[in-house]
Amino acid sequence: MLRDVTLGQFFPGNTIVHRLDPRVKLLLTIVYITALFMAKGVFTYGLMLIVLLTCMALSKIKPKTAISGLRAIMIIMLFTMVLNVFFVRGDTVLFEYRRIVITLEGIFAAVFMVARIMMLIVGAFLLTYTTSPIALTDGVERMLNPLKKIKLPVHELAMMMSIALRMIPALIEETDKIMSAQKARGADFETGGLIKRAKAILPLVIPMFVSAFRRADELAIAMESRCYHGGEGRTRMKVLKTAGRDYVALLCGAIILTAVILIGRVEIWQR
Repeated sequence: MLRDVTLGQFFPGNTIVHRLDPRVKLLLTIVYITALFMAKGVFTYGLMLIVLLTCMALSKIKPKTAISGLRAIMIIMLFTMVLNVFFVRGDTVLFEYRRIVITLEGIFAAVFMVARIMMLIVGAFLLTYTTSPIALTDGVERMLNPLKKIKLPVHELAMMMSIALRMIPALIEETDKIMSAQKARGADFETGGLIKRAKAILPLVIPMFVSAFRRADELAIAMESRCYHGGEGRTRMKVLKTAGRDYVALLCGAIILTAVILIGRVEIWQR
């Protein structure tokens, strides 16, 4: 289960998506999330699915790799589906027993909500799949540069975000090693009820915290030994530059967002 968490992982490549400016990819991710939340029906969700599959094909990320990251949130998706099925009311009643009422509108709402969560997670993962932590840090910092006028530590904030993303796979790997060591000593994490499994996980908490603090301390020492003092006066080996493909990608994002808004209004009107 832990190995299925793919947030923060970077897959090197030379595709057109990998070569996009990280600032453009950040903006397109925001546009994608906005369009996804504005989707209202089958046609708009279908359009967003086509967009997502196209981006995965262009970045050469296998669907199996992207879908594996959803296993970690399977419980959340199932819980969301159950809530929508039983608590969304509608006119078309399919099942009714005392206070339990299931409607066709509730089922549609559950399906759309789960689809939204899945596409949202996979779409957000594509950003880290195709963008290195250094490029992502530079992109965030350049986008937040205007906030430096109000004395906001933009470089430090961008660096903390990048380190946090990069630490997720490392901590997951360390936790997996601790679990393997505990299993070799007779620990059981897979059998029993929910309470028993929760108690079995408790011995992992202290080693996980110790490992996290140790890694943070080693990182701080490494940064200090390399004379890191924030972003003031620092230069970059690779300067971010926008190309023609970046403007084309932004234009496509604007067209998709406009299409979702227009089609969504038609779907609402048809209801």
